[in-house]
Amino acid sequence: MSDPIARLSSLDLIRGFVAVGRRMSITLAAQDLYITQSAVSRQIRALEDMLGVKLLTRGHRSISFTTEGDRLFRSADSAVQQLQDAIGAIRVGAVRQPVTITCTIGFASLWLLPRLRNFQQQHPGVDVRIAASDRVEDLRGEGIDLAVRYCARKTAPEGAVRLFGETVVAVAHPAIGIDSLDSPRCLERQILLEFEGARLSWLHWHEWLVTQGWDKVKPKGTLRFNQYDQVITAAVAGQGIAIGRLPLLGAMLSDGRLKVLPGAQPGPATSHAYWLIRARENPRSDVTTAARWIQAQAAAESAGEAGAAPGTVGARGSGARRKIRGKALGKTTARATPR
Repeated sequence: MSDPIARLSSLDLIRGFVAVGRRMSITLAAQDLYITQSAVSRQIRALEDMLGVKLLTRGHRSISFTTEGDRLFRSADSAVQQLQDAIGAIRVGAVRQPVTITCTIGFASLWLLPRLRNFQQQHPGVDVRIAASDRVEDLRGEGIDLAVRYCARKTAPEGAVRLFGETVVAVAHPAIGIDSLDSPRCLERQILLEFEGARLSWLHWHEWLVTQGWDKVKPKGTLRFNQYDQVITAAVAGQGIAIGRLPLLGAMLSDGRLKVLPGAQPGPATSHAYWLIRARENPRSDVTTAARWIQAQAAAESAGEAGAAPGTVGARGSGARRKIRGKALGKTTARATPR
């Protein structure tokens, strides 16, 4: 049985409750609403008093829904999202709404940003906002249109479009002065650049060394970074050898800023790929335009058609990519799981 409209609670109370439910945190909800934590807490208590039931169970440093709170959140979240969508669509006519794309910091720096000039030239009427973050975002809750996520096929959301898989190899600036890593002695004279923030084994040097049978080898030294783009920046500067993720390094390999150093044995295989996710099943036209452009760029990358400059097609880039995937890599091409 529906309640009369006159008895419905204030939208402010519902909005505060939904903000807390989306974040499961009063602190983060307060940040989203630009009000104090105490103000959010008062809104939740006022809503509970009005309904005569508890909506949240408060722990030492956590909160959770009661049965009644979960039921209310499911309905209220959907209703608030519909309001957000409707108001956002109305505002588009007055203010041009950018297409917000979220992805990891490494993907943004190495793959997406170098190509944006190409997108802007092709679609000057579409604004883009990049939300680079290594945490998984709540797309609709954060107002995000598109996401590029790096994960295994089984964890890719329903409707995700596979952009490309991943191959990892050793890479360095030509100034390092070596063409391959076919002997453990090569590493004893080199600095290894380590992505310390990696949670996946194939992005660490230890895994690569194990595949070569060199896990006891001691390199000259190791430089560690908490962001992958920092690792590659150091490699381009000639500071050492990095584990290179080929889909992200096409332009640098084509123009000679980096070169592949084949190992004595095949390197580690990856089980992840890059996926494009739409926050809404039927997005506005600008979002569709951006999504199709990203897919086209990825298709060119996968086919070895990306040229010397990101986002272009050229013979030099295509030839370089064929060389990398063929003679230079041999059997090291990873078996990336389709996503």
